[in-house]
Amino acid sequence: MRRWRRILWRSLGWDRLLRSVVLSMAMLTVLNTMAKDSNVSAERVPKTLLVIVDGIPTDVIERVKTPGLDVLTSHGAFSHAYVGGEVGEVTESPTVSAVGYMSLLTGTWSNKHNVRANYDLAPDYDYWDIFRVAKQQDTSFTTGLFSTWTDNRTVLLGDGLAQAGGDKFDFVADGFDKDPSFKPDLDELERIQAIDHEVTRRAVETITHEGPDLSWVYLQHTDDVGHLSGDGPEMDRAVRWIDARLAQLWSAVEARQAEHRAEDWLVLVTTDHGRSLEDGKHHGGQSVRERTTWIATNSRSVEFDPTTPPAIVDIFPSVAIHMNFKIPTNVRRQLEGRSLIHKEGSLDAK
Repeated sequence: MRRWRRILWRSLGWDRLLRSVVLSMAMLTVLNTMAKDSNVSAERVPKTLLVIVDGIPTDVIERVKTPGLDVLTSHGAFSHAYVGGEVGEVTESPTVSAVGYMSLLTGTWSNKHNVRANYDLAPDYDYWDIFRVAKQQDTSFTTGLFSTWTDNRTVLLGDGLAQAGGDKFDFVADGFDKDPSFKPDLDELERIQAIDHEVTRRAVETITHEGPDLSWVYLQHTDDVGHLSGDGPEMDRAVRWIDARLAQLWSAVEARQAEHRAEDWLVLVTTDHGRSLEDGKHHGGQSVRERTTWIATNSRSVEFDPTTPPAIVDIFPSVAIHMNFKIPTNVRRQLEGRSLIHKEGSLDAK
């Protein structure tokens, strides 16, 4: 009886009909998936993570094994860069940390942002930082700052000050350097390293669970080692340690993107200055090694010109382009960098 049913089924063509229906349903599933993927691609949400690792000369970062940074740049690119403005011109800027931070954050050199040292700071807040720009957009953007040096937020960026744009951060991890109860048993070098570790941990946690639209992570340990020991095994070891922190941050971004496929993360890692040629213990001048830095990224949209190294001031407009920020005309005209990302549209005024 079962044999006759199979014969009847085939004779009426029902087996071919069933296969056709199954194939059609499978094709619809594929097309729907492709449509969803297309929508995800078309509507991707831009995110940016900026990382400054303090005082790592270009020749050192290229010589020491840095598997964390290598994984990051395997998706994007690495380039020599420079700080310090143009030698002999009005833009010439000291190659010290706070100056480098402000040049990155405002897209201007020290003749404009008015930061020329690490202490006795009096930033000119008329030159907007990238976080102020983010908070002035018509669309709400969330921001994060994870810093071993608290003055980055409270002084350089003037967080909470009306003249600097008011409150700028939704997620913050800093203040450990000013907290006497944080690791008081460690010497200063070990304590800063412990703070770097805590700052990284908090940044990883926030990126993973909250995914701020724009974040800055600042880590200090390598500069402290450089000042103490100069070039040599201690500095190489410090760079490898910092590289492990970069690996943690990149892993957090990758995990976040895997879970939130509509997010488009731009990661830019750089340093704020090089070091003296003699022994690597000092910086601040205009020697080639002090001025030469580097920029690493995960993004293939970042285009480095091999004949013209980028400057630290190029990072501001690059972030603005990636984030689709609209910049007020008076702010845009003050910028001294050029975007490393080229796409339709411009840094138009709101």
